[in-house]
This record gives sequence, C-alpha cells and structure tokens, in this order.
Amino acid sequence: MSAAHDGVGGPAARRRFATLGRSVALFQAFLVEQTDPDRFYGLLADDSVRQVSGYVPLAGRTVLDVGGGPGYFAAAFRAAGARYVGLDPDVGDFSAAGDSVAGMLRGSGTALPVRSGGVDVTFSSNVLEHVSEPTRMLDEMVRVTRPGGVLFVSFTPWLSPWGGHETAPWHYLGGDRARRRYQRRNGRPPKNRFRETLFPTSIAQTLRWARGNAEVELLDALPRYHPWWARWVIRLPGIREVVAWNFLLVLRRAGAEPDGAAEKTELTGGRVAM
Repeated sequence: MSAAHDGVGGPAARRRFATLGRSVALFQAFLVEQTDPDRFYGLLADDSVRQVSGYVPLAGRTVLDVGGGPGYFAAAFRAAGARYVGLDPDVGDFSAAGDSVAGMLRGSGTALPVRSGGVDVTFSSNVLEHVSEPTRMLDEMVRVTRPGGVLFVSFTPWLSPWGGHETAPWHYLGGDRARRRYQRRNGRPPKNRFRETLFPTSIAQTLRWARGNAEVELLDALPRYHPWWARWVIRLPGIREVVAWNFLLVLRRAGAEPDGAAEKTELTGGRVAM
C-alpha cells in the first residue's frame, strides 16, 4: 500500500515516517528542482499527502490546495481518496497540469472564491512567502474550512538558507541586493523578486497569528523536511528561522469535531515560543 493510503497513524506513526532517510531523499530531490521538476514535485506531493494523512483521514474529504500549481498534488491527493480542488492565480500553471486540470480554480489566495466552511482540509505548500499579505491568506483559509476541519500550511522562512529562493544565499545581504546580483549574472530578473513575488515571512509572525486567532487550535508546528527528532528547533526563537529550512503549521478550525478529527501532538500543546 502506498504512503498516500496509510490513513491516520497518530504521533508514533508520524515519527516512523519522519526518518533521516526521508529527509535525505527530499533534500537530494531538492537539488534537481529546476532540472527535474517531475522528480522533485512528485516526491514532495506524495510526502505531503502522507504528512496530512498523519493528522486527518483523507478518503472522502474535500481538500482545497491554495496555490495548487501544475497538478502534482492533485494526483497525490486523489490517489488518497480525497476530493481535490486546486486554486492558483496563474492560468499558465494549469496548462501544465494535463488531465489534473479538472477541478482547478483560478483565483487569489487572499480572496478565495470558496464559500465559508466549504472544505474539510485546506492545504498550502510553499505559497505563503509569495503573498504580500500572508495573514490575510491564512484568515481566508480559516474562513473556508469547516468547523473541526484541518489547515496544513508550509512555507520557507526568509532567514532560511533557501529564503531567497534562486537568489539565495545572497538574500542574507538584503533582498534587493540579491535580486540585482542575480540579474547581473543571469541577464534577467529572478522569478522570485523581492517584495514583488517573494516576501520576508517569518515563523514568529505566523505563530503569533495562530496564537492570537480564536478560530483555530494549534495542532503542530515543526520543520517540515526534518526528521522527527529535530522538531525541537521550533522551540528556539531566532534560531528556528534559519535552521528549520521550511516551516509547517497544522491547525484545527474551532467548532464541533467530526469523527476522525485531527489530534493535537505532545510537541506543541501550547508550548511553542513565539
């Protein structure tokens, strides 16, 4: 049985999944993101579905993927039995989706064209850092999630080694300087342009939003690609912005909990520093 069909396994199963070998495989695939996107995004999609399945059963659930892109996640979520709806502002990404384009929406993450409480799970992978108003997007994701539903949001913090994306690691010297350097060396601007299509989003900012929002409960906060025994880095303000590489926030929408509702882990439980 594939990872996408494993279902909810609880904290012990999530630890067995988050191994060092899995982390190494993800980082190796990351090195070929530009040259072999099918390998990288296919692996990331399968890995993400397995992570989400560790918190909530996906079979029969409606999943809204904010920033769904060219369809890799569509195939993985549908293989897990979910009713998948992808949303992306760039119609060009849809053209790359092939058969996965069915069920896709064109729209903005900060003004989701979805009715309130209309989906069971909202998912977003590596999109939040590309939004000028990240908390507005998070608010919208909360709005469209039904009570008891789950939000699964990950992004690359600005101070991460990959925070500047293709301009990294020069973003540590300033986003504008890194952008100019990239253009000089490549004869074109980067795809991820500082304060246009890439913004300095932080873990601390996102945790403050989560702690201050009465409509959600924090289920988990962890470095997305790290092995389970490295989760403690999220408890270290400042340091986590650099070493987490990619931050994952798992939330439950406040309200009545359905059967198979997500469970809070022992890690967060109200003890993650902001």
